[in-house]
Amino acid sequence: MRPHTHSTPKPLLTVGGKPILGHILDKVVALGVRRIALVVGYRGDQILTFAREKYGNCEVEAIEQPQPLGLGHAVHLAAPVTQGKPVLIVYGDTVFEGGLDEAVERDADGVIGVRRVEDPGRFGVVELDGNRILRLVEKPETFVSDTAIVGVNLIRDSERLFACLDRLIVDDVRSRGEFQLTDAFGLMVDEGARMEAFTVDNWYDCGAPESLLETNRHLLGRIPPLEPREGVVIVPPVHIDPSADITRSIIGPYVSVGEDARIAESVLRDTIVGTGAHLTGCNLDQSLIGDHATVEAGRRRLNVGDSSQVSLY
Repeated sequence: MRPHTHSTPKPLLTVGGKPILGHILDKVVALGVRRIALVVGYRGDQILTFAREKYGNCEVEAIEQPQPLGLGHAVHLAAPVTQGKPVLIVYGDTVFEGGLDEAVERDADGVIGVRRVEDPGRFGVVELDGNRILRLVEKPETFVSDTAIVGVNLIRDSERLFACLDRLIVDDVRSRGEFQLTDAFGLMVDEGARMEAFTVDNWYDCGAPESLLETNRHLLGRIPPLEPREGVVIVPPVHIDPSADITRSIIGPYVSVGEDARIAESVLRDTIVGTGAHLTGCNLDQSLIGDHATVEAGRRRLNVGDSSQVSLY
C-alpha cells in the first residue's frame, strides 16, 4: 500500500468512510469487549491515539513489536495482558462481516473464522471434519484445502495457545522465516485441543489498492443515500464527510470523501479521497488520494483531426 503507508499505518487507511481499524473495533466493542490490546510497529502511536479517541469507553493499550517476526510473535507479546482469559484475535488489515455471534456461543477450546477461497496458497488453510479442525497449514505449496483462515479467532484456552507459542519461539520454529500463529494453532490440535471453524459471511482483504477499492465499494453499498448538496451531483452509493467542501462536481458512484477535503470542478468514480485532500479539475476513476494531497489536473484544449485517437489519463 505504499506510498500511503509511508505516513499512515495500514489499519488507519480509510475505506467505506472510516479507517479499517474502525470497522474492526466497532464489531469487537458490539460484542461487549472493553479491553483492547493493539500490537503495533511503525507509527504505532497513531493507532493508539485513534483507538483511545474513538473508543474512550474501552481500556486500550499498545504493545510494541520491535521487529516484524510474524503474527505468532506479535500475539505472543500480548501474553502478559491476557491473564489466562479467553482472547479474541483479529488481524488489523481485514474487514469482516458476520459469524462472531456464532463463535461466541461455541464452547470449544478455540474457534477460527474461515471462508472458502479460489487461491488458498496465499493463506493459512484448515482441513475439517464437520466443524472440527483436523489440521492447519500455512500457505501450502500443494493443495491441502480451499478453506482459508481469515483472521478472526476466539481462543478460550489462551494458556495453551501461549504455551504453544512459547515452544515455537524457544525452539526457533519458523515458517517462511516467521513465527506463525497457524503453527501454534496446529500444535494445539496435536495436543488434543478441540479447535472448530466458523464461517465468516464476508471477508475483505485491504492489503492492496485493488482490494481496498473493492472493500470500499461493498461497504458503501450498505449506507443510506446522502442528502443533496447544492452544485454537486451525487451518484450513490457515496460517503462524504459533512466537513468536506465540494463545488461544481460529480461524485460517485463508490466514492468516499474524508474530513476537510476540498473538491472543485471534478468528476470522481470508484475513488477514496483522504482527509484534507484538495482536488481541482480532476476526472478520476479507481483512484486513491492520500491525506492532505493536492491534485490539480486543470483543463485541456485540443485541436484533433479526422480519424485521430486521443487518450488522456
